[in-house]
Amino acid sequence: MAKKIIFTEKAPAPIGPYNQAVLVNGMLYTSGQIAINPTTGELVTTDIETETELVMQNLKAVLEAADMTFDNVIKTTIFIMNMGDFAKINAVYGKYFDEKTAPARETVQVACLPKNVNVEISMIAVAQI
Repeated sequence: MAKKIIFTEKAPAPIGPYNQAVLVNGMLYTSGQIAINPTTGELVTTDIETETELVMQNLKAVLEAADMTFDNVIKTTIFIMNMGDFAKINAVYGKYFDEKTAPARETVQVACLPKNVNVEISMIAVAQI
């Protein structure tokens, strides 16, 4: 088993003992991304749509660093602070996938997320689709 660490400066650097993503046998496992601007290091939580958009852009950067796109994604997990934000998060998230080939997914409301953000998303992608 060859394990390759994926890192890009176009996504926030890890803030603990983990990596942005790990590629093993053609499978990419991303760490959860939150709305940190990778250029400034600042948290962006002005509204849930903007926050979700930045999360998706951070994930896009990690996927690209592994030579993948959202088309390669087979599973996502969305953690949210308030299920009342689900429709707004889903609207932004949905722009990144074709509904007919969208990945499997679960969405879970949680009590707290890192840095008190409102949304965190992780993904699993496969190199060959």
